[in-house]
Amino acid sequence: MAPKRATRSTPVTTTPAPTTTTTTSVTNAQLQAMIDQGVTAALAARDANRNGDDSHTSGTGTEGVVELIQWFERMETVFRISNCPVENQVKFSTCTLLAGALTWWNSHVMTVSHDAAYAMTWADLRKKK
Repeated sequence: MAPKRATRSTPVTTTPAPTTTTTTSVTNAQLQAMIDQGVTAALAARDANRNGDDSHTSGTGTEGVVELIQWFERMETVFRISNCPVENQVKFSTCTLLAGALTWWNSHVMTVSHDAAYAMTWADLRKKK
């Protein structure tokens, strides 16, 4: 024989306890400062966890200067060989950046905007070295 089911004449309802939410206003400057702190911490953690030699990282002495000059010379050779238009030289060359140079370029783009960064001439980019 099947067990009998008990039924209730009045359904049981529960009311959730009221919750309170606290909001805090943050200015754009404060928000940007928090983002900057997070980026700085993430970059520091990344640098601390790097293993081995990164062959695309410039040295701290004259090796870094030599590598940078050689990179500019290689890019100019590629421009000539490929007939790269002057207006595309910065856009093309910055796509080849790695490691610290890429981090610098990305922060520059965030600071001045994509349009302004890519409007820079090759000569202006060379002056930033």
